[in-house]
Amino acid sequence: MVQITESVTTLIEQLSRLPGIGKKSAERLAYHLLRVHKSEALALADAIRDVRENVRYCEVCYNLSEGQQCAICLDPKRDPSLLCVVEQPRDLIAIEQTGAYRGQYHVLLGRLAPLEGIGAEQLTVDALLRRVAEGNFREIILATNPTVEGDGTALFLSNQLARFPVELTRPARGLTTGSVLEFTNKEILADAISDRQKL
Repeated sequence: MVQITESVTTLIEQLSRLPGIGKKSAERLAYHLLRVHKSEALALADAIRDVRENVRYCEVCYNLSEGQQCAICLDPKRDPSLLCVVEQPRDLIAIEQTGAYRGQYHVLLGRLAPLEGIGAEQLTVDALLRRVAEGNFREIILATNPTVEGDGTALFLSNQLARFPVELTRPARGLTTGSVLEFTNKEILADAISDRQKL
């Protein structure tokens, strides 16, 4: 059996822990990092370190941020009466890329999944309810993914938010059931946000 160094073995093990990276892909990545110029490999290491040390969740909406608040929450041109609730920061990015929405966001940091032990307590639901109680929103778009868990999360949230004088909407179903926002075609996602439906 061919022996490889302990450092390379450790690198392969760490890379294979990344989502979507199997052992073979991890080996290819490790050997690629050994082939490239040292400065390029170390730039990747520095970028990983910087992300872990500098990026946090926005104290208002839970988007990714390098300060206490994210750029969207600090933008005075955003419509403060519109709130779009998404599961993850990557869903927010997908909606932003459409250019069809100019309101505020709230990131749940997940979705309800009772079989996986994920309840409302593990999400930012309490922060959302506080925000709505203290804010002046006219519409809340429940843009959770059109999956069983996402639909269940939207239903739970609509029940929790029913006591507030806000219009609750959901993106139009041009989004197919089981799809994920981050991988949805920008035009379809833009149409879904623009043609959202009342709950």
